[in-house]
Amino acid sequence: MANKRVTLLEPPALDASKAPIENVLELTPVVDIGPDVFTNTRPLWHPPGARGIYGGAAIAQSLSAAMRTVPSDFAVHSMHCYFVLAGDSEIPILYHVERVRDGRSFITRTVQARQRGRPIFTTTLSFSKANSGGKKKLEHATPMPAVSLPDDSSPGSKKRFDEGGGGPFESQKAGVVNRDSNPEDKRLRRFVRARGKISDGGGHHAHLSALAYITDSYFVGTVSRVHDIPRFTSPAELKKFLNALKNPSDLDDEDISRALKELKEEETAELRRRLEGALSKATDEKNKAEHKEVGMMVSLDHSIYFHNPWAFRADEWMLTEMESPWAGEGRGLVLQKMWSKDGTLIATCTQEGVVRLKQDEPPRAKI
Repeated sequence: MANKRVTLLEPPALDASKAPIENVLELTPVVDIGPDVFTNTRPLWHPPGARGIYGGAAIAQSLSAAMRTVPSDFAVHSMHCYFVLAGDSEIPILYHVERVRDGRSFITRTVQARQRGRPIFTTTLSFSKANSGGKKKLEHATPMPAVSLPDDSSPGSKKRFDEGGGGPFESQKAGVVNRDSNPEDKRLRRFVRARGKISDGGGHHAHLSALAYITDSYFVGTVSRVHDIPRFTSPAELKKFLNALKNPSDLDDEDISRALKELKEEETAELRRRLEGALSKATDEKNKAEHKEVGMMVSLDHSIYFHNPWAFRADEWMLTEMESPWAGEGRGLVLQKMWSKDGTLIATCTQEGVVRLKQDEPPRAKI
């Protein structure tokens, strides 16, 4: 039996002159359907434990599709997304761009990502013309926290960054602010960047798409992390989700291993803290009664405000800082700030998602 094709067309060979993330996010025009319709050139990653494809791919490819319909002197400044249905990594995605408005200073586009004719993801994007704000401007920005960027030249740095990871981008923990405080006061920091060097041919569109792809990493998971609840609470659960993977791209296989390794490390640290806190049988019983596990975690919406779209390279280290000001009613909200290597605030992102805990009692029958 022939292998089932998961892209509309046969994927071409990987382009060695491009960064891995450029290959992952490559789009192919589908002119037979319409002038502003595109499809994913390569298979998309289905993360362990997720209901569908990695959301960052839909975000980034929708942005890439929209940018193809906008003049080069316009840059995206905001993007508002909704995850409608879980994307299936075994089915091609069609990205339909609608040219909503073309003004002198602002351009508006909407993009629908569809599978089997149904929308799985939708976004509205706004683009602004370069230098259209006038000579006199109101300007301010949150400064980058005083942290030391990763040193690639230090002994063992390549192993530290690349160990178990060969996906399109890499990350490193940068600490937790207010670790022992209330959940709403904690700040989780990471360094992120695209692997390799983004090609000159890709231009700044490739850097913007790469940034959009990266913004969805570790995002809604912040809600459980500020409560010190691991996403996966046992090796068996990790193994189950790993076995459920569908069509991970060749570029993402090692990245999956790296992510699982990090989750296991977090799980081990959390277990150690629990064991150290078990001072008596009464304490043990209390901890058991208060034990919490994530039962469901799904992104609902995602917004990106691009503050300085020309002032960064996605293949250089960027700092992200995430916080969760609110959680309740089975949902959680997360805010993310991103700074470039030189300390420029380049983006602010928001995401709300479903975050439900496993319940001790079975659901009651409906009356």
